[in-house]
Amino acid sequence: MKVEQKLEHNVLKRTLIGYKTEFTMLLLFAVFFIAMSFASEYFLTQQNILNILSQISANSMLAIGMTFVIITGGIDLSVGGILGLSGMVGSMVLMKTQNIPLSVAIIFLVSIFIGLINGLLIGYMKMPAFIVTMSTCEICRSLDYVISNANTARGFPEAYQLVGKGKIGGVLPVYVILIVVLFGVGIFILSRTKFGRYTYAIGSNAYAAELSGINVKLQTMLVYVYSGFMCAFGAWIMTSRLMACDTTYGNGNEMDAIAAAVIGGVSMSGGKGTLWGTFIGIVLVGCLRNALNLLGMDPYWQGTALGVVIIMAVLAERLTTTAKRA
Repeated sequence: MKVEQKLEHNVLKRTLIGYKTEFTMLLLFAVFFIAMSFASEYFLTQQNILNILSQISANSMLAIGMTFVIITGGIDLSVGGILGLSGMVGSMVLMKTQNIPLSVAIIFLVSIFIGLINGLLIGYMKMPAFIVTMSTCEICRSLDYVISNANTARGFPEAYQLVGKGKIGGVLPVYVILIVVLFGVGIFILSRTKFGRYTYAIGSNAYAAELSGINVKLQTMLVYVYSGFMCAFGAWIMTSRLMACDTTYGNGNEMDAIAAAVIGGVSMSGGKGTLWGTFIGIVLVGCLRNALNLLGMDPYWQGTALGVVIIMAVLAERLTTTAKRA
């Protein structure tokens, strides 16, 4: 009996140590949630909670792909641009043809293709991820305006709103189910598959990973393709929710995706982090933006608040790493 209790205690201890950042952020989120419940009578209402989930629905998809990328030690600044361009191309096709399957397929093809370009340049050409994805984002933004002539795509068939506005049983939004399922799939991939183990290995030490037989170039490319794939879900959800697509869609969304990953404990140096943490991070970012609105903060100051939170999260991670080495 004592042996079993000791084993259970060791398992619990390892879990607490292994997910220290995630539990810490969960605790902070709980404190923040309770504080806002008292600060604003509207925060804890059903309508406001659904509003928060709706606002983070597209960004949560970007955050999943961003987590994989950052774990490899890279960065993807193009996710907002990919979302905007793929959403616009698919929306224009939908507006002209009213063919939903075709437009959704095009959204995914455009997103995956751009992710593939990023992956080839970064993985095989060894170009800096920061430069490549920043450039790709600018190209996407430019093409977005060129293709649409700076116009808004609208006039979609009513059935297209199923993903963004549809509800199961009249209560549970379809996009919430997508968020849960895709986070679940991502968690499984990272923790239970070779793809996940290789992703962590590259982030920890790419040279050692290559010596151990991992095809680092291919794996790196596939991670950026996966990020593009998740951008397609974000574009699909956003255009379905708003039943339109404007050239401003996706602007700045990469910051929320990065913030969610970093706040959730994903190390910017690579090799460390979980999607559990990213999930907590994206919900916390959504609640933070919502809270600032409810408290009447000037929208122009909200970026400052989010930037401060990101810096604090990175600083905390750096100090923790330094303390462990010491």
